[in-house]
Amino acid sequence: MADQSRVRRGASSACRSSDARRGRRVGLVLAVGTLGLAGAEPARAFDLFGLFGGEEPPPAPSPAALPYAVRFQGVEDEDLLRALRDTSSLERLRAEAPPDGEGLLRRAEADLPRLLDALWGFGYYDGRVSVRIEDVVLGGDAAARSAVRAAEAARNRTLVAVRIAVDQGPLYRLRTLAVRDPAGRPFGPDAVPPRLTRVGDDEAARSAAVLAREARLVDHFRAQGHPFAKVLRREPVVDHAARVMDVAFVLDPGPAAALGAVTVRGTRDLDPAVVRSFIYAEPGDPYSPQALAGIRRSVARIEALGGVRVREGEALDPDGTLPVFVDVTERAPHIVGASARYSTVDGPGVRAYWADRNLFGGGETLRIDADLSYLGLGTDYYARRRRLAGIETNGLGGRLAATFVKPALFGTRNDLLAGAFIGREVQQSYVSDAAGGTLALRHRFGDAFSVQAGIEGRAGSDRDALGRVDYGLVGLPVGVTYDSTDSLLDPTRGVRLTASVTPYPGVLGSDPGLLLAKAQGSTYWALDDEARTILAARLGLGSVSGAGLAEIPASLRFFAGGGGSIRGYSYRTVGPVGPYNLPIGGRSLIEGSVEGRIKLTDTIGVVPFVDAGTAFASSLPDFDERIRVAAGIGLRYYTGIGPIRVDLAVPLNPDKALKQPPVALYISLGQAF
Repeated sequence: MADQSRVRRGASSACRSSDARRGRRVGLVLAVGTLGLAGAEPARAFDLFGLFGGEEPPPAPSPAALPYAVRFQGVEDEDLLRALRDTSSLERLRAEAPPDGEGLLRRAEADLPRLLDALWGFGYYDGRVSVRIEDVVLGGDAAARSAVRAAEAARNRTLVAVRIAVDQGPLYRLRTLAVRDPAGRPFGPDAVPPRLTRVGDDEAARSAAVLAREARLVDHFRAQGHPFAKVLRREPVVDHAARVMDVAFVLDPGPAAALGAVTVRGTRDLDPAVVRSFIYAEPGDPYSPQALAGIRRSVARIEALGGVRVREGEALDPDGTLPVFVDVTERAPHIVGASARYSTVDGPGVRAYWADRNLFGGGETLRIDADLSYLGLGTDYYARRRRLAGIETNGLGGRLAATFVKPALFGTRNDLLAGAFIGREVQQSYVSDAAGGTLALRHRFGDAFSVQAGIEGRAGSDRDALGRVDYGLVGLPVGVTYDSTDSLLDPTRGVRLTASVTPYPGVLGSDPGLLLAKAQGSTYWALDDEARTILAARLGLGSVSGAGLAEIPASLRFFAGGGGSIRGYSYRTVGPVGPYNLPIGGRSLIEGSVEGRIKLTDTIGVVPFVDAGTAFASSLPDFDERIRVAAGIGLRYYTGIGPIRVDLAVPLNPDKALKQPPVALYISLGQAF
């Protein structure tokens, strides 16, 4: 014990003197080492495929300057080498040759402490760095003069050879983490859970690891309602005999606070009451960063807004609450867009839209969409079968639709939704001509949960292998939406659920009288703290009852297959098959998917997946139809707006009576579900 104490005291004095010099160095390392890493990553991500060539070569020898070549030696850790290069001014300024040997010497001498800091920042506290100019190792005045002469001797002849020799030494590990309040008292397990200070047996004593622990501690206290929590200082102690580092954090949690008044700023043409209706946090609610993130996320759903910044006050109000400021910027009110597409199954198509995102100053959105498609150009496998069934079409389809949303009626959390459409839908197995409209009221209980109810009317004529159905329907749709996920395009946790029931009763004039029900849910589990491995699952159900299969319009029946359903199978082709081997859809549906979303790097991921399901002729799944299964592998490229998805899927047990592609490729933005 006495020997160990002496080692620890020796280590402590070595860290706090010079014999105190090393203590200051440890503190510096915790910043410098991390900066080296931060500088490396964006460049590496930007040049992911090496499109911009290698490093810029130094200038050629000349009478006016002393260009040089730098080589690092003795570094086995690639991340460390990258950090050393980013830290070194000799490396960074190679293209700007110094005018003389003195200038080169100053660069080299300035590099030595920086490189040592970077080395220690990676946990190599016994490491050493030396710089050689030509054949002269720097160290002392005599060596400095010799190095200058050696550099000048290369003028206008050759590049000056600069060698940076690194002796990494052993990698130190992190032994203990302690957290104390400003008075020096340790926090109890109720205030600081043991998981925040637990250290693995082989955890390297790197600056990035220490700073990450510090950030987690601050985040923990902020999440417990302490908005001004901060680490006052960190006290690292290196024990060279044991090759370990102990770190103590002195943390001031600050006062606990509740949310105070929320002030909305920056609205110009938009009524601020609309913004307030999307803020579900109330004064007096407990403070947490999640609460502020929730405010930003919900306010950002207002289409009239382009930017949302939620800022907490710098001090508590006299009543002990924390004021919150929501700064917004408005978008240009009008938007016009167009897109084109091509599918080997569905043929080509074009789409255009126009929208006003603040029609009357209350955040009202009016959007008009026009879509034109053509099922042909050699892609229509079912064309001959449709002709045999008497379903005549030239392959042209289109839809014109208008939607209107008035959010925050009278400043409440109620939204008015209206829509109308007219169009022709041409699918592989049916043609539908229809027009209709909806009027609904939606109530938002919070950012995650809403319900809506309304009235819907539609009339049309559908033709498929079972014949022609002329219909007129008046329905009373009721729906519920719940979404607790953390991202629209790339969720890593939470649940999504949508469910709706629409009765089309005969007493309202519906012919035929129907009851249509749909539900879909998905859930996401992160299997590690950094959410680099996600298990995602989806289940979809549907049922229509009240009439026989042949009496139900084909466009209201259920079909499976396609990119949003069972990948690997053609769109809307999985389910019951009728005359002429044409899919006729079903009165019920069950389908599901399971994915493993695995990030290999910050920008690249792979996704193995399995999809399964089918439609049934009965109004509830009776499993008379065979469940169709597909499997595949996906590639994800993660961008700032969401992942780019490329999925390759293979149908495992296709219906031999229907032609299915042996493999299907899907490319889109965002995850499959």
